[in-house]
Amino acid sequence: MKKKIRMAAALLAALLPAGCDWGFDRNALRIAVIPKATNMEFWKSVHAGARKAAEEQNRGDKKVRLTWKGPLREDDREQQIQVVEGFVSQGVHGIVLAPLDNRALVRPVEEARQAGIPAVIIDSALDSPNTLSFVATDNFRSGEIAAGHLASLLFDSGKVVLLRFQEGSASATAREEGFLAKMKSHHPGIVVLSADQYAGATRETAKRAAENLLQRLGDEIQGIFCPNESTTAGFLLALQDAGKAGKVTLVGFDATNAFLEAMARREIHGLLVQNPYKMGYLGVKSMLDHLQGKAVPQRIDTGVVMVTAENMNAPDIQEWIHPPAVEP
Repeated sequence: MKKKIRMAAALLAALLPAGCDWGFDRNALRIAVIPKATNMEFWKSVHAGARKAAEEQNRGDKKVRLTWKGPLREDDREQQIQVVEGFVSQGVHGIVLAPLDNRALVRPVEEARQAGIPAVIIDSALDSPNTLSFVATDNFRSGEIAAGHLASLLFDSGKVVLLRFQEGSASATAREEGFLAKMKSHHPGIVVLSADQYAGATRETAKRAAENLLQRLGDEIQGIFCPNESTTAGFLLALQDAGKAGKVTLVGFDATNAFLEAMARREIHGLLVQNPYKMGYLGVKSMLDHLQGKAVPQRIDTGVVMVTAENMNAPDIQEWIHPPAVEP
């Protein structure tokens, strides 16, 4: 008898996702939050915001059980699809998803909707009209801000490169296109030497792509824009190894301790910083509001700020660059 009980418990554990926090309250709202990855500082802050929204809900009469699960890296589309499908089969009440690919995740989200499970999209857009809300940075505008900042640092004259992230990432693509559009329309004195190189999902692949650009274009490069955390990290490492850190103007995206230290050394000259905590919080809050019959905005802009060596120690900027985070 005991053996049968242990086998049943093992089967239940296998069916439930890692990190499950549903307890035994059958009346609780079960919300699944699925990030693009779990190994980056950005997503740890998204996790903290999601938890905060759940904690606030749990102070009321209607309880919520939040589950956080996603791929380890930002290039594992198949695993993210499997995570979504797993939550659908378990019958969660709602999904909050940061899609790795704006098209590849459409089918599982549509299947969730057909099963009566709504989805709020965070961080990166999905090519589907059948979602509740999109909670994210205005990424196109962020790219425009990066272009203006880089052009200003170069006094509207010089040669720059854009190291793209990876195909299918709607958030990074919007930043890249915003950057290029702004350069073309407002900064004709800036020449974009390269805008077709993709870095891949990790800082290691980004470093290799950056090294290739440095080898190919050499001393022609005066400015660089990197549209996310891993591309910024990879290009910074490549510049350091080449002895060019601080000599080439680098504008990146997202804030980590390593980036801030590099900025203090004048190796990074600007960072577009999002509000991942707010993104996670409003993603879950929007889902909870919908499930309780409240209206939810179709688009929520969580904001962005340009951080530089000159303003990084200001109290209001400190709130952006040191958001709460869930540590493993």
